[in-house]
Amino acid sequence: MLVLIEIIRVFQFAVRIYSILLAAYALISWFPGGYQSSIGKFLARVCEPYLSLFDRLNLRFGGLDFTILAAILILNLASQGLVMLIVRLL
Repeated sequence: MLVLIEIIRVFQFAVRIYSILLAAYALISWFPGGYQSSIGKFLARVCEPYLSLFDRLNLRFGGLDFTILAAILILNLASQGLVMLIVRLL
């Protein structure tokens, strides 16, 4: 049981770190040439595969893109749901 709790903690930590990377990916767009820097290229390689799942939703309103916000929200809700499911099954 303790091993499962540790696995859940590591999973939640990974989701938190990935959420931070997604937020950093969004913030780097504010800087000219941000995506061409080494950090920008790393963030693009890590974040764009997940973000491409949300491209069809067309979450752009008035020049603002809410795709990353939706992606972070869904990632966190799905991880919480998965943890609650695992806990209830045990």
